[in-house]
Amino acid sequence: MKLGGGWVWGLLLLTSLAAAASSDERAESEVLDGDGDMGLDEEEEVKVLTADDDEEDEAMVTDEEQFDEEKDGAEKSDVDANVTFQVTYKTPVPTGDVYFAETFDDGSLDRWQLSKTMKEDADEDIAKYDGKWMVEPLKENKVPGDQGLVLKSRAKHHAIAAKLDKPFVFQDEPLVVQYEVNFQDGIDCGGAYIKLLSDSGAVNLEQFHDRTPYTIMFGPDKCGEDYKLHFIFRHRNPLNKDMEEKHAKRADVDLKKFYTDKKTHLYTLVLNPDNSYEMFIDQSSVSRGNLLHDMVPPVNPPKEIDDPNDSKPDDWDERAKIPDPEAVKPEDWDEDAPAKIEDPDALKPEGWLDDEPEFVSDPNADKPEDWDEEMDGEWEAPQVPNPACETAPGCGEWKRPTINNPQYKGKWKAPLIDNPNYQGVWKPRKMANPEYFEDLQPFRMTAFNALGLELWSMTSDIYFDNFIITSHKEVADRWASDSWGLKKLVASANEPGILAQLMAAAEERPWLWVIYVLTVGLPVGLVVLFCWPKKPADDYVYKKADLSQNQIEEEDEEEEEEEGAAEEEDKEAGAAAAAQEEGEQEDSGAQGDNLEGADDDDDEEEEEEDDDDEAEENKTAEETLEDERDGGDVAEESHKQAVRKRRVRKD
Repeated sequence: MKLGGGWVWGLLLLTSLAAAASSDERAESEVLDGDGDMGLDEEEEVKVLTADDDEEDEAMVTDEEQFDEEKDGAEKSDVDANVTFQVTYKTPVPTGDVYFAETFDDGSLDRWQLSKTMKEDADEDIAKYDGKWMVEPLKENKVPGDQGLVLKSRAKHHAIAAKLDKPFVFQDEPLVVQYEVNFQDGIDCGGAYIKLLSDSGAVNLEQFHDRTPYTIMFGPDKCGEDYKLHFIFRHRNPLNKDMEEKHAKRADVDLKKFYTDKKTHLYTLVLNPDNSYEMFIDQSSVSRGNLLHDMVPPVNPPKEIDDPNDSKPDDWDERAKIPDPEAVKPEDWDEDAPAKIEDPDALKPEGWLDDEPEFVSDPNADKPEDWDEEMDGEWEAPQVPNPACETAPGCGEWKRPTINNPQYKGKWKAPLIDNPNYQGVWKPRKMANPEYFEDLQPFRMTAFNALGLELWSMTSDIYFDNFIITSHKEVADRWASDSWGLKKLVASANEPGILAQLMAAAEERPWLWVIYVLTVGLPVGLVVLFCWPKKPADDYVYKKADLSQNQIEEEDEEEEEEEGAAEEEDKEAGAAAAAQEEGEQEDSGAQGDNLEGADDDDDEEEEEEDDDDEAEENKTAEETLEDERDGGDVAEESHKQAVRKRRVRKD
């Protein structure tokens, strides 16, 4: 692979690592960080302890599981050595003026009243509000010392209510309602909303039922696959004094996870005197709007309505297009032509059995013993496919297949043209709405003095906790930090590790395995690409890009032969030089007189040989350069060998 491809792999790796780092950072922030809206000191939220077993109740959070042991009837106190940290829970206390606050930590329902009435318009066997309520801790991620109100029955009506410390009157202060819900066993069909019961004098909470007047209904609800977060308020019509329910628009986020993750979630409603409202889940805004513009139906009716006494005139023409009255059906238009005709080119297949029926009576069938011909008629054996037709192209009367009729045009219709008498779509005239009114302060609704839960659920063990009603968002936030914040911290710390979460996610979404494989494979591939040990420089083989393996082997064989020939030439040249030197020594005395002439002749012969060698060397170099230009890149080793051969020839 070329280096250019490595840059692509590197870019993909960096992208993968950035995504993984972002995911880890989010996961870590969920575990370790509090919600941004709390604004709390860590020292007051979480305390790292090394306390003895005799200290007050503490939530022990381990790497793998949270557990308690009981020995000999003693209280749960022994802690495993795997404990990583501990959080101390204290019953939250409101830090400001509140209208209602309830934690259930004392384990009693003294201030709460169970309904003893019957539900109207329901069967007698299910009309009674006999659903069970209990005060108990969470099933999972419990914080010792913390308890909540739990709906214990399924497929029953539940109703329970409690009086406020003082009635809330809608004047100049906001309304903040907040509480916690945990669907510990999920939710099939049912709700977990609350009702703020209207202050209508002497309210009898023992008679609390579905038609008890309320001012606001708020909270989660599920029916089928419809996940809702209700905010409904009842508005009084100033003209006829009727009460009408006004529903807020749907939340801006997908609510499904809040019903299925079996975690404790915090629901908050903030209603302001300027008619604005906002709903929060876990202190994150999920919906906001205005009572005047974002409710269904609207608080104020329209000024004008359609006149019910107005009717469309008989001659009113609403047709934008009409058939062309001057159009005439063409003479060759045949409306009676069939849509399908027999294929004239079709031929009966050879071997078609015209005399054999497609089905024959089953020869193995027997008339039932209880067959009564007087009652059941004459018995006939059931029909089965004709065995003779199994190997034939067909049996029975052969019929030509049908094809689309090219002459078919269907019923003729005149083309459409613009209607010259078109008057548009008729609408009734408008008139003043006799029921019109304008209420610019719908926030000033009916005061309430009690909080109640009136629910039907197909799932049990719905957990409620830490109700608070106040006029200050800061008070509710502080209350949440001392209660729900600890639950969130414990639940986050007890979540499985990142590997377990990835495996669980892949079980639900198998396509994630592809991403996992790519994430692991990219680093391995890059390591192999960039970190694989390189060969020494002398071991590299430079070759032309377009040479085949056979050509490379042939060139290697030729180079070996040339090297062998060069070695033999070196040996012969050495032997010749030695013989020549010896002969010169023997003839030096006898040929003294002719030495000068012989030397001159030898010099001329050597010059001629040198000229020949230089010409041959130049020719060889030119051939080598020409091969380099024609063939591309020439191997460096081959070039060195060619130079050595030229030197051998010159010597």
